[in-house]
Amino acid sequence: MFRPVFPESYADRSLARFSPFAGAVDIIREDLSAKRRKRRFLLAGATAAAVLLITLGLSRLKPAAPTVEKGTVWMDTVKRGPMLRQVRGPGTLVPMEIRWISASTEGRIERLVVLPGTPVQPESILLEMSNPVLERDALDAESQLRAAQAELINVRAKTERDVMDQQATAATVRSDYHQAQLQEETNEGLYKEGLVAGLTLKLSKVRAEELATRNAIEEKRVAAVADAARAQIAVQEAKLEQLRALAELKHSQKEALHVRAGIPGVLQELPIQVGQEVAPGTTLAKVAEPTKLKAQLKIAETQAKDVQIGQPASIDTRNGIVEGKVMRIDPAVQNGTVTVDVALEGTLPAGARPDLSVDGTIELDRLKDVLYVGRPAFGQEKSLISLFRVNEDGDEAVRVKVRLGKSSVNTVEVLEGLKPGDKVILSDMSAWDSYDRVRLK
Repeated sequence: MFRPVFPESYADRSLARFSPFAGAVDIIREDLSAKRRKRRFLLAGATAAAVLLITLGLSRLKPAAPTVEKGTVWMDTVKRGPMLRQVRGPGTLVPMEIRWISASTEGRIERLVVLPGTPVQPESILLEMSNPVLERDALDAESQLRAAQAELINVRAKTERDVMDQQATAATVRSDYHQAQLQEETNEGLYKEGLVAGLTLKLSKVRAEELATRNAIEEKRVAAVADAARAQIAVQEAKLEQLRALAELKHSQKEALHVRAGIPGVLQELPIQVGQEVAPGTTLAKVAEPTKLKAQLKIAETQAKDVQIGQPASIDTRNGIVEGKVMRIDPAVQNGTVTVDVALEGTLPAGARPDLSVDGTIELDRLKDVLYVGRPAFGQEKSLISLFRVNEDGDEAVRVKVRLGKSSVNTVEVLEGLKPGDKVILSDMSAWDSYDRVRLK
């Protein structure tokens, strides 16, 4: 027989609807649910508060200090006392006297007389060149010079003859003038005695005056002819000097085809080949005096500001140390460095030669009674940096702020942050920038 099946909850609700105690049961159930919800809220709030407190506590905990091997770091102790300030830089030995020989005219290299490394004297021929056009021009200049010399002789002879002719004419007029003066004086005496007519005396006076004027003109003409002669000779002499200078120039250019050293020393370079055509200004050779050298150092631009002329320096040639003094400071900066020339005062060691690589140290000054330490891996002078200071037990280092002062090659002045006896780590600690302390093992 079929029976309908109802869910238990449906049956319960049906019974409760017709039960006399249905209202009381609902009230009891509602009170129990409210208490349970309140208990759950309290438990959730307590849990959230606990989680918040734990999170806050964990956030305030310091991170665990990393461990660093002592053997991998460089440490130094802060000291007080005098500090020697120095700067150091690499460089090379350079000859004090260098002669770059260039071509004064175009030509063709015919022969190399000597090779690099050979000692030479000022008159030593290094190479020979040829230039047919220059040789022809030199011959033409010589011919023009000789022609000008002959022309000068001719001009001198001609002008001398003209001057002499004019002087002869002037002498004739002067003689006539003197005779006219004598005749005038004679006629004047005879006229006083009544032996000569007055007309004769007047004629003699007119004759004397005329010759006096002609004599003055002829004297001026002699001076004018002499001046003209000197001018003609001067013009010819100037032309002669011009041609002589041209001939000497062509001769010197011809002689320059035999390229000479010019100074005593050693031939350093010969950057040309036989048969090569060269233009004026082309570098043919380099000659240097190997016994007179100077050191040319490259000093970082940040350190070169305190370098002064006359400061003592020492040059390490890898085979000995030579003392010297700063003689020149390049005013320009190239590739972050300043070139400083050091004159060597001591005897050069064996093996010292041009272009030898050296290391130079320049002494800037000496600081008295300052706090200093070894120079850290990073940090410029007069800057604020952070260093790890090692504790007394040597098992831990804490980061501290340190203000630096003047620096040297291996040391730096400490202005603030450290005291004598403190031990600090100078190595590169950038790998631990996020930590304020490290453990040393």
